[in-house]
Amino acid sequence: MSSLYTREEALAYHSDPRPGKIETVLTKPFATQKDLSMAYSPGVAEACMEIHRDPALASRYTGRSNLVAVVSNGTAVLGLGNIGAVAGKPVMEGKGVLFKFFADVDVYDLEIGLTDPDQLCDVVKALEPTFGGINLEDIKAPECFYIEEKLKKEMGIPVFHDDQHGTAVISGAALLNACEISGRSPESLKVVIVGAGAAGIACANFYCALGVKRENVFMFDSRGLIHAGRTDLNEYKAAFAQKENVGDLAACMKGAHLFLGLSKGNLVSKDMVRSMADHPIIFAMANPVPEISYEDAKDARPDCIMGTGRSDYPNQINNVSGFPYIFRGALDVEATEINDAMKVAAARALAELAKEPVPAEILQAYKVDAISYGIDYVIPKPLDARILTTVTPAVAQAAMDSGVARRPIGDMAAYARSLEARINASHDRILPFIDSYQK
Repeated sequence: MSSLYTREEALAYHSDPRPGKIETVLTKPFATQKDLSMAYSPGVAEACMEIHRDPALASRYTGRSNLVAVVSNGTAVLGLGNIGAVAGKPVMEGKGVLFKFFADVDVYDLEIGLTDPDQLCDVVKALEPTFGGINLEDIKAPECFYIEEKLKKEMGIPVFHDDQHGTAVISGAALLNACEISGRSPESLKVVIVGAGAAGIACANFYCALGVKRENVFMFDSRGLIHAGRTDLNEYKAAFAQKENVGDLAACMKGAHLFLGLSKGNLVSKDMVRSMADHPIIFAMANPVPEISYEDAKDARPDCIMGTGRSDYPNQINNVSGFPYIFRGALDVEATEINDAMKVAAARALAELAKEPVPAEILQAYKVDAISYGIDYVIPKPLDARILTTVTPAVAQAAMDSGVARRPIGDMAAYARSLEARINASHDRILPFIDSYQK
């Protein structure tokens, strides 16, 4: 439980004065008989027939190109596990809040009561006429890999499992800067990963896309090191199997350059951290209790570059720095998919932003006097509004360069300016509405 709120306050937030966190709003005038006749029958037929003539016009006459489905079956909800589709709904609504606030992306949350991967795929695929993109959320591994792979092959719109790729992109950005600060290249890293679920495997794959050598990844699941001698590995874990069982976590941590934890708290000791290479990189992502605390890691190795999922320590690795902007860029060029090139572009843009001077409003938001690029600041703060105008154009450009954009953007500088204006306009609509609920 966070010290920021009580249980009663959290429940009241979700229930009062209106249950839930999102609602639909009108975007067109609706005050006269003429408005009624254009919004529905008979005037709506004009838009219908235009789209019937050219389906691409749905992006002009409907909200489809700005609408994302947040899809979950509730089998792996946050740290709560398999609590079911309906119990996961508050999380999916929350995802919609983040999409809208940070990137003006509209969301319908879809909680689907199916655990069979093929049945779930059939439902989602059938909804393609409604949506411009699909965000898969809180679906357990290994089914989540199969579901995403199948939907990406069979659908003509972006499909993105944020539990996998969001964590990978954000931590990948931090990794790029940590390597630069410590004077290393990704190719030279020995990487230890604890947690072989959706995020762990996706991070490992993404780090390899950034240059890490697959044979230098030592991945652990609940049964120990993943190695070729084990007979209980699915295909996704097997891709990272070491040839031999080279020991337990303590043994593999010796000389390691990067530790990534996506498992549970208090797994890593100070002695393990002391045994790592110079300027070790530690991303301890278990929440709310990391695999090793910030204090213990820094006490053991003051030279370490430490990141967690928490907002009360430096280098917060938070998916909100990625998915809203990745989707914004993909939607704006009507990309057919979110590919590796787009994810790498997002990570590199985010990494570069950390090297820029931090504006006063960000310092004020985090109540600090100064923030500068270095071991305690390798990634921008999640509330940094510049992420929108840095990461989003990079994603859109990568989509165009990789040939998956159906509506290219000509002037990227003008596009970046339009994004800022769009969010300001969105907040002008949203914030007075929020204020009215707080009174």
